[in-house]
Amino acid sequence: MAREVEFDIEEEIQLEEPKKYKVLLLNDDYSTMDFVIEVLTKIFKKTQDEATAIMLKVHKNGKAVCGVYIHEIAATKVAQVKANARKAQFPLKAILEEE
Repeated sequence: MAREVEFDIEEEIQLEEPKKYKVLLLNDDYSTMDFVIEVLTKIFKKTQDEATAIMLKVHKNGKAVCGVYIHEIAATKVAQVKANARKAQFPLKAILEEE
């Protein structure tokens, strides 16, 4: 003998978009332009033309946005830049900035 039970659940679920963070490359006087372009194509998946344009912005303005991501991905990108720069013996730095 099975009983049917009805539940009337009125629960409002509110989802929020995760905060986004800009990853910026900072200019220095030692990292080569070729290395910066390599980082942009390898880590940020930019085309050669996009990477060149961003590299020139970094060179001219002191910094430039490489991409906008949720915190975990942005932090990973910053760590990848640091690891690649250390391996290549360049002082290239990337930082996070909340959008």
